[in-house]
Amino acid sequence: MGCECSKLTKCCWSSDYTGSVPEDRNEANEENSELDDLPAFREYNIETLRMATAGFSAENIVSEHGEKALNVVYKGTLENQRRIAVKRFNKSAWPDARQFLEEARAVGQLRNHRLANLLGCCGEGDERLLVAEFMPNDTLAKHLFHWETQPMKWAMRLRVALHLAQALEYCTSKGRALYHDLNAYRILFDDEGNPRLSCFGLMKNSRDGKGYSTNLAFTPPEYLRTGRVTPESVIYSFGTLLVDLLSGKHIPPSHALDLIRDRNIQMLTDSCLEGQFTNDDGTELVQLASQCLQYEPRDRSNPKSLVAALIPLQKDTEVPSRELMGILDGAAALPLSPLALIPGVDQPNEGNIKLEGQGRYCFPAQRF
Repeated sequence: MGCECSKLTKCCWSSDYTGSVPEDRNEANEENSELDDLPAFREYNIETLRMATAGFSAENIVSEHGEKALNVVYKGTLENQRRIAVKRFNKSAWPDARQFLEEARAVGQLRNHRLANLLGCCGEGDERLLVAEFMPNDTLAKHLFHWETQPMKWAMRLRVALHLAQALEYCTSKGRALYHDLNAYRILFDDEGNPRLSCFGLMKNSRDGKGYSTNLAFTPPEYLRTGRVTPESVIYSFGTLLVDLLSGKHIPPSHALDLIRDRNIQMLTDSCLEGQFTNDDGTELVQLASQCLQYEPRDRSNPKSLVAALIPLQKDTEVPSRELMGILDGAAALPLSPLALIPGVDQPNEGNIKLEGQGRYCFPAQRF
């Protein structure tokens, strides 16, 4: 990778933080109520999912490359009107149905308001499918890189970072610290505009567990050496997301660290955010990103300390996410670029694609 430790490596927050995270009691009660409404994880039969997706209709495919996607994702509606996202694996991905079902059941035990939770699976015959909550307000990549009317506000970017860190902290506490290909396409927005981490990345894309199929410039350096995903690899990917949120672009970590070393923070920040945050605010987020992007895995932060670091940075906490995101009642978020993608989709195997009139860049190849 060619990444060296930057001089801004040490944050004021220790990775040994053990304090509790404060949370509004009313908000917590509402979120617990929502989780109580979720059904327990179950195995679906193929006919139920066939009916929910209108026979796996092409019209319900939300994968950008349609039926040519590596793993096709469909939107669907169950008989009880619950909206779902159905990920249909390539038939060669999981030849052992028992192994697939065991892996899915383990992920399906997780229930948290920071996740787009896994509701069930299907391993009937040669079929391998996952069923998750459907998130109607698209992905972080769409709102961050492909906006037309309104760039994502600074307060919302900080909220995304915190919610993601809380999701990772929860998963780690439940023994699921590994997340495969963490990137801006894995962060989805629910009906209220709140960011959630897709459960699909908690499960391997195949039995061999190859975790990264993204552009090598964004891959954790240890993965290039060993081919293994580790909890520290996830933190490295979290660091790339912090850079995304700060810059509004998908900047390779090595380049971001060069800018940090040169103290060229202005080049790293999104010009659309002018006036929305102080230099101190930006510097704190840059320091946190730098700590996550350390070349040596042992020098990186952990989810608990990330949460502790991000809580004091939050802005406009009383403003609902729907308002910050510009989501109207009964409507999706403000219009975005036609190049933007739908939650849970496979991404093109192309390099950076410049967007017309925006001076912004799409993600390199991502596979879900």
